[in-house]
Amino acid sequence: MKNSGQLSRRALLAAAGFAGLTVLVGCGSGEEEADAKDLSGKQAGAMKKYGVGDQFKATEPFSISILHNNMPTYPLKDDWLFWEELTARTGVTLKPTAVPYSDYEKKRGLLIGAGDAPFLIPKTYPGAETAFVSSGAILPVSEYVHLMPNFRDKVRKWGLAGDLDSIRQSDGRYYLLPGLHERPRPVYSLALRTDVLEKAGLALPTTWDEVHTVLKGLKEAHPGTYPFSDRWNQPEPGGALLNFLAPAYGTKGGWGYQNATWDASARKFVFTGAMDEYRQMLAYLNTLVSEGLVDPESFTQSDDQAKQKLLSGKSFVISGNSQVLADEYRNNLAKQIKGSSIAMIPVPIGPAGAMVVGSRLENGMLISSKALKSDTFVAMMQFVDWLWYSDAGQEFAKWGVKNVTYTTSGAGRYTPVDGVKILGLNPGAKKDLQKDYGFSNGVFSYGGNWSLVSSSFTADEKAFQDSMARREPSPVDPAHPLRAMEQEQVTLWETPLKDHVKQNTLRFALGRRPLSEWDDYVSELKAKNMEQFIDMTNKAYERFAKEKG
Repeated sequence: MKNSGQLSRRALLAAAGFAGLTVLVGCGSGEEEADAKDLSGKQAGAMKKYGVGDQFKATEPFSISILHNNMPTYPLKDDWLFWEELTARTGVTLKPTAVPYSDYEKKRGLLIGAGDAPFLIPKTYPGAETAFVSSGAILPVSEYVHLMPNFRDKVRKWGLAGDLDSIRQSDGRYYLLPGLHERPRPVYSLALRTDVLEKAGLALPTTWDEVHTVLKGLKEAHPGTYPFSDRWNQPEPGGALLNFLAPAYGTKGGWGYQNATWDASARKFVFTGAMDEYRQMLAYLNTLVSEGLVDPESFTQSDDQAKQKLLSGKSFVISGNSQVLADEYRNNLAKQIKGSSIAMIPVPIGPAGAMVVGSRLENGMLISSKALKSDTFVAMMQFVDWLWYSDAGQEFAKWGVKNVTYTTSGAGRYTPVDGVKILGLNPGAKKDLQKDYGFSNGVFSYGGNWSLVSSSFTADEKAFQDSMARREPSPVDPAHPLRAMEQEQVTLWETPLKDHVKQNTLRFALGRRPLSEWDDYVSELKAKNMEQFIDMTNKAYERFAKEKG
């Protein structure tokens, strides 16, 4: 209930324009104190005693509306076992609003902006929530995590308080319940035709310099080809390749591009697209392209075009992950090219050294502010905590029902039952855990302890992850939350700057613009308010660090 002390504190924070972390965060644990709002009238269906490891079961049945990211690879079905079993275990019925994957972000924004969003809004990546904060349309969830014991327990055990700081807004609160990972999980790297390498007397590369050498060797052995022809370019040209190449140079690119990058030695943010490290990365790519080692269409072609070149023997190197390595590359190559073999290597090492880049915060949940008006609000938060953050809920969302969809012989040791396949496991089975049962669905299944996350790994991914685990994790960028007026201004600058970087990234890499014009390019960024953008970012960082104490 409200009391005079809480009201006074809230008034002081409002006057300061910042909800101080010394008030909201308990001893750096990442746990928030109970919100001052009176929740006594919002307890319908809630468990009186609900703690870490408890099975949530509503004391009276209720339903929750949820936005559902409808994947083309496993489109939503009303008869999934997931829905039926979830209601049986929790007493909660989810009411999904299905939105196609291709339109999800746009539709999510429109629904939130119109005030028509469902109560639960999953599949939102950190940073995407910022656009909705000032409108009051989404809940400052950090004020309510006292209702979520499993969430708080994982934040504490895995030392994620600093990661949560990175998504706080200027009022000191965070508005996204992110997926939580015990450790980073890199996914993408290069896949190479090992049979072709063996015939050419070439070894698998471990560094980007060795990648250059191997590509030259393949070009010499097959002079009429582009050895490397890549995929995952649409809608982001070079999205995957730049995403895992850029960190090797100490910068960001592709899917992971952000205008601001933390310079640890200078203790400040710098503009990513103007970094010398970014220029070095583009110089490397330009060398590969100019020497005929990389297909110029690698940054624009469709996935099908890239795969066809690999499967027909016109190229030998492509970006991959463990799922496509088995399903799309190895199995199809075996059908078309006798004696073919392919392997995905650990991410090659570059000038920045051997490290694992990736956040332990994944896409997560926004909650509509309308949900707070519901008399089942507390029960809803308990349910969210169980399904998305408890060990049992995460196991259920990923693997389904024991002895129906999977068997287990202990922690981290899961096997799909005969007749059921999942990703690269049981590939010949007639039923699919995602398509036919609704489990391992990206709306519900992500994050968790490493034992669970790694339980569905193929042999390829196990080897890849074991190798990457020996590298040093990259540090999390410090928080730099912007105030509402600052955010409005930065939003006006950010997209033109990002668009200019990405347009010229492609031009520099392909040689359509010479790198001798780099200084001119930086001047163009300055004319688009690059320096003002970075100044505002650094002021926000300094202010946040000072307020945090």
